[in-house]
Amino acid sequence: MKSGVGEAMRTKMEELRLICDREIPIQQQKLDAATHSFRKSLDSTKAQAQESLQLQEKLGKLKVELRELEDKLVKALAAKTRREAKQIALADSISAMKARIEKLRGVVEKQRPRREEYAAIISQQIDALKAREEKHNQTAEQREEIEEAVVWYNKVLGLRIECGHGVKFIFTNIDANNQDKEYFFTIRHENDVYTLVDCDPQLNDANELLRELNKSNGLFKFVRIMREKFQAAVAHGTLPDIASRDQDTSMISMSAPVSSISTDSRSEFSSQLQEHQSDEHNRNSRKLDRAKGGRPAVPSPGSASSLRRSTRFKVEAIFYG
Repeated sequence: MKSGVGEAMRTKMEELRLICDREIPIQQQKLDAATHSFRKSLDSTKAQAQESLQLQEKLGKLKVELRELEDKLVKALAAKTRREAKQIALADSISAMKARIEKLRGVVEKQRPRREEYAAIISQQIDALKAREEKHNQTAEQREEIEEAVVWYNKVLGLRIECGHGVKFIFTNIDANNQDKEYFFTIRHENDVYTLVDCDPQLNDANELLRELNKSNGLFKFVRIMREKFQAAVAHGTLPDIASRDQDTSMISMSAPVSSISTDSRSEFSSQLQEHQSDEHNRNSRKLDRAKGGRPAVPSPGSASSLRRSTRFKVEAIFYG
């Protein structure tokens, strides 16, 4: 019985051994297949890991580029914001400028009549200035003519004017026997009053003539009459003696003001002569304008020379009657 059990165990063990021998190649194949599959999976995993590393590197680079792009975007947005702010400010400025232009346009429209008025005033002033310039030129020419006439009168007719404590009129060509002998008188004009400071030789009615001068303010007439008085006194031999001359001189000197004023006798004399000539010239010009229908007369060189001669004759007529 024991041997049968042993035999059965051996048989069973043999069967099991046969089964194991059959299963070992199968399992070896499965193991080889699993090993091969694992190696493939491991290689694939390595490749995926390397690819993942590469992708991570690329992702890092992309992140850096993204940050840079974000910075650029922020800067671009800031620049855009600034441009928009500038555009808004420029639009506001344009609006304000348009409003100011409209306001100025209204002011210009309001000021246009005033500008035209000012233009008319300026035109009138220019015309007046031209008229004054012409008058000034005429006055300068007249002044030259008067100076020439005065110089001629001083040389030919024997009158010399000096300034000092008044205006001193010195005459020569009075005495036919001594034409170089000087006869003179000095007057001073102060506070609209003429004062006879000195007279040599003394004339009996000098004070009366001076009072008439202060009434009429006719200086030319006074000078002419004084010269005539000198001539008459010399011709008739009625000059006062030395004592009466000293007495009259002291009286006339005492009647003069204490304070003395230095005046430009030649300018005063010339100005009065100029006024006289200007009045005469204006009267002649008005007559000539009326004769020509109101057209201004332009003096020719011949008329200028005749005007100088007429001025000389007027001066001679003033002092010699």
